[in-house]
Amino acid sequence: MADMSPMFRRKDPQDRLVTLIRKPGCHLCDDAQQVVEKVCGDLGVPWEQKDITEDEALHREYWEQIPVVLVDGAQHTFWRVDEERLRKALTR
Repeated sequence: MADMSPMFRRKDPQDRLVTLIRKPGCHLCDDAQQVVEKVCGDLGVPWEQKDITEDEALHREYWEQIPVVLVDGAQHTFWRVDEERLRKALTR
């Protein structure tokens, strides 16, 4: 069997990026951040957070879904972050 195309090769976790879109004073956002910090810390995945109240485009797109977690710029989940699901998304 031939090697898979580079497009379909698994990325190393360190080459991924998780983005947490949140707003101040949001308890679900705090819960999501704890999961993101744990999973990304365990796997060595870089992550960032963005404040939806400071970005009009994010506000328009995600206001009713926050917190939102993106993996490599694509929406992974919203509201509640499942630790195992995020871990699997980052290691496949």
